[in-house]
Amino acid sequence: MFDTDRLEEIWVTITRNKVRSFLTGFGVFWGIFMLIIMMGAGEGLSRGVMKGVEGFSTNSCFMGASQTGEPYKGFQKGRSWEIHNSDLDILTRSVPEIEHLSPILWGGRSDNNVIYEENAGTYPIKGLNSSYRYIENPFLTQGRFINDIDILQKRKVCVIGTKVYEELFTKKGDPIGKYIRVAGIYYQVIGVAKGVENIGINGRTSESVAIPFTTLQQINNQGDVVHMLAATAKDGFSSKEVEEKMKVILKANNNISPTDTQAIWSFNLGEQFDMYKYLFIGIAILVWIVGSGTLVAGIVGVSNIMVVTVKERTKEIGVRRALGAKPVTIISQVMSESLLLTAIAGLLGLCLGVLTLHLADVYWLQKAEDVFLADPRVSFVTAVISTVILLICGLIAGAIPTMRALQIKAIDAIREE
Repeated sequence: MFDTDRLEEIWVTITRNKVRSFLTGFGVFWGIFMLIIMMGAGEGLSRGVMKGVEGFSTNSCFMGASQTGEPYKGFQKGRSWEIHNSDLDILTRSVPEIEHLSPILWGGRSDNNVIYEENAGTYPIKGLNSSYRYIENPFLTQGRFINDIDILQKRKVCVIGTKVYEELFTKKGDPIGKYIRVAGIYYQVIGVAKGVENIGINGRTSESVAIPFTTLQQINNQGDVVHMLAATAKDGFSSKEVEEKMKVILKANNNISPTDTQAIWSFNLGEQFDMYKYLFIGIAILVWIVGSGTLVAGIVGVSNIMVVTVKERTKEIGVRRALGAKPVTIISQVMSESLLLTAIAGLLGLCLGVLTLHLADVYWLQKAEDVFLADPRVSFVTAVISTVILLICGLIAGAIPTMRALQIKAIDAIREE
């Protein structure tokens, strides 16, 4: 006859072990899965923000003239002054930390100021130097950018933005060499530029028309007036340092008080990029803190399950020790079971986390607009290191209760129910 009570006891034990194994594996799985998701989201946010400004110098500053805020050398407070071409030469000689320096002029923006054949549009007009391409990458789709010869000879040439091209050249023909009318003057198109997406100085490059600044000065009868300066710092120097030295030179060259903080307006992209950098560092630290908490939760779960497992096997351990089994043999058997389960669960969590990030990128992020996340992923090395750390910690958490059980005398362990 079958012992039904014994069969029921065996069935309950098997079921309990399965549930315990599932909970142990799920704790490890969830810990790795959440860590991968959070790290991928953090990296995606960093890439998304930087992608929007990719191509713009991260060590640049901009400035222009404003009314003075202090009387100086007989000049009254509130005096208007202007930057001139001569200031460019003085700045280049006096501030060796400057890598690239470019003047910027505004050409006005009237209705339908740019015309090609029967098509017309309203776009900002910029006067730029050849070195401006080192401050903002034009990302040319066709042709070339303004060069030094264009500046010296005051050529009537222009670089149009991609949106300008699409709206004026509706037949999608080759625009290079064609002539467009800008504010009543004909210019030959020498290039088409996409520019940086999320940063625009008086309008995005894709929506603007750029011409040599010397040409714009002559046509608008502006003399040698410059509306704005853009500069980048050499390697090893900060844009803030360059900005301050440029202000000192401009004030001295234009009879402005050295203590006047109002006469020159400026903004520093280098400082903005530094803020982004520190923000991303903070996000990374936060992700690791939260992710570590998730890992700890998984480890605690493994430890608790191992404590219960070892306690139930105390009698078995006592019998095996009485039969001469070495402690190392007992520990390795218990740990091998835990390691196999933890490894399988960890790898599943890792794979599912990576798959989730990939699917989110393909089916959502790449199709959505105005989303700051881009290409969320984690490096393979980081993912493997996280999994190995969890496995090691899980083994340690399981080894502690096993060692305690081994400290119990064999006869006492056999007696324990």
